[in-house]
Amino acid sequence: MTAIGVGGSQELMGVQPTTARRVRVFLVDDHEIVRNGLKALVEAQPDMTVVGEAAEGLAALQGVAEARPDVVVMDLAMPVLGGVEATERIRATAPEVKVLALTAFEERGYIELLMGAGASGYVLKRSAADDLVRAIRAIATGGVYLDPTVAATALSQRRQNAELGGSRLSEREAEVLRLIAEGHTVKDIAARLSISTRTLETYRARALDKLALKTRADIVRYALQRGWLKTS
Repeated sequence: MTAIGVGGSQELMGVQPTTARRVRVFLVDDHEIVRNGLKALVEAQPDMTVVGEAAEGLAALQGVAEARPDVVVMDLAMPVLGGVEATERIRATAPEVKVLALTAFEERGYIELLMGAGASGYVLKRSAADDLVRAIRAIATGGVYLDPTVAATALSQRRQNAELGGSRLSEREAEVLRLIAEGHTVKDIAARLSISTRTLETYRARALDKLALKTRADIVRYALQRGWLKTS
């Protein structure tokens, strides 16, 4: 089962993981000094490499289209095109590219905006460098990462829905939500379950209606509450 990091793991302590192929990272932040620091951190990892960078959202869209990174580290507040809309566009045009939000904002509303736009992780700029590296590794392998500072807030949302709604979902509806929470695309889920995308959307719509959920961020929180996704 896909792991979700919420900080506090010992992954960064000791021997670094080795991979046959480096994780390709694209950096987006409007402050050059921040980008330089991020680049130095990423390039210092034996399993990562920076393949591009941008100072605002529109430039990021073009850069990502050309570089096709595995992970985009995305700032939230930027000129021209902000992180939320840039994330939505990247996920729409290149769904295989994962987005990690890196921001100073820790309010729940911002978390929901980014996760709802398709981000697979959320890290605060004031967090330790190890947290960012851990987050990149987590989402590059299909996981979801929530900064430990905001994880408790995210886990506490819709707890009543988790308690009351879980028993109302059919087995297939629950399976669809779990796979969505793990970051699989509609096409991948339909193929895995041997159903059409239209049928899949029907299961998804029924489940969301039963649980009063609306966004992908809601689905991820619900999956966490039900224990479908492991934390580490």
